[in-house]
Amino acid sequence: MPTTLADDVTAWYARAARDLPWRAPDAGPWAVLVSEVMLQQTPVRRVLPAYEAWLRRWPTPAALAADEPGEAVRAWGKLGYPRRALRLHACARTIVAEHGGAVPLELDDLLALPGVGSYTARAVAAFAFGLRHPVVDTNVRRVVARAVHGRGEAGPPATGRDLAEVTALLPADAAEAARFSVAMMELGALVCTARAPRCGECPLVDRCAWHAAGRPDYAGPRPRPQRFAGTDRQVRGLLLDVLRGHTTPVTRAALDAVRAEPVQRERALAALIADGLIEPLPDGRFALPG
Repeated sequence: MPTTLADDVTAWYARAARDLPWRAPDAGPWAVLVSEVMLQQTPVRRVLPAYEAWLRRWPTPAALAADEPGEAVRAWGKLGYPRRALRLHACARTIVAEHGGAVPLELDDLLALPGVGSYTARAVAAFAFGLRHPVVDTNVRRVVARAVHGRGEAGPPATGRDLAEVTALLPADAAEAARFSVAMMELGALVCTARAPRCGECPLVDRCAWHAAGRPDYAGPRPRPQRFAGTDRQVRGLLLDVLRGHTTPVTRAALDAVRAEPVQRERALAALIADGLIEPLPDGRFALPG
């Protein structure tokens, strides 16, 4: 009997998957949720030490919920996009207040958690609870674009279409579907990469439409590359670094020292205050949120 795409990918995953702590059988739903939030737009090698330190300090939603949000921002360190730390803290407090301290199982309940979007909710439902939901990230979209559609890149995301395409590939069994989802992500991360795909190592090479077509160049729309150096995002990070490095509030002068250009610095500071990542105090100093 011929194998399916899902059969080939999951068989490859069984022998090639990385040993990552959030994939351990005893990781638990909270660990999976923390990993998925941390892994958004952040590579595994940077996430691993932060993830392990986070769970040592806050092994349960209740442990994080009992601490100050500023401590979550401090622990987030250099992972980038620090609003994720605040959202994870708010998420922990909601889990404690509304779900008895246990990460909820139902997709609608996961989607209702602060800062949890379509991808994260489905990833937790699949990887923590073994439910049959399509899990679609950049890697999965690229594998589907190449293997199924013969395109070198996935192009701009379209949530409804992307979910429908991956749902059509899911095995009927829920546990097998969850394993297929993580296997597709791993294949895109390790083999079917964006810049240097290793087609000779790919379990889908014999059925891949893109490879069969001679790996044609992608001619469709592309997302704009985002620069970092000199941006407001970089300055926001520099300002937060000052606060993370102090256990007490800091002065305006300490923040002014991170960048000489005052207009951008003030704009970045105002944005951090608006996002709740920095609190201005009555005495003119600044602190992480309490």
